[in-house]
Amino acid sequence: MWRDELNGWMWEEAQRLLEHAERLQRRFFQPAVGSAPMPCWAPPVDVVEVSGGVIIQVALPGVPSDAVQVHLEAGELCIRGERPLPAGVRQGRIHRLEIPFGRFERCIGLPPGSWILRPIELRDGCLSIRLMSATPVV
Repeated sequence: MWRDELNGWMWEEAQRLLEHAERLQRRFFQPAVGSAPMPCWAPPVDVVEVSGGVIIQVALPGVPSDAVQVHLEAGELCIRGERPLPAGVRQGRIHRLEIPFGRFERCIGLPPGSWILRPIELRDGCLSIRLMSATPVV
């Protein structure tokens, strides 16, 4: 009997957590409101420290290269830009829209030291950034 109650409680708790996660996801991808051009979303990144540098990959599907700005700012690398709403979406009937659009921003804390930003590349929906250490290795 107590097993049935425990299983019922666990199932209810799992459902509650899933509903909470769905609410958070909807809020995360909700467009910004107001007149200030605030970012709506933050793209996912991979950051790998390698000998003498850092390699950063940023997922930016559908973002044109001229819509991305990359800046080194006080120990952070900041990526900003905008993903336009895909052509034809406004006239169509949306069944699912999971890839966020609108203004985005992602700032990544860097390991201590001085960094040099190498040329960046946006290809196949992925922004590739390489930072080289400006501090000589002792």
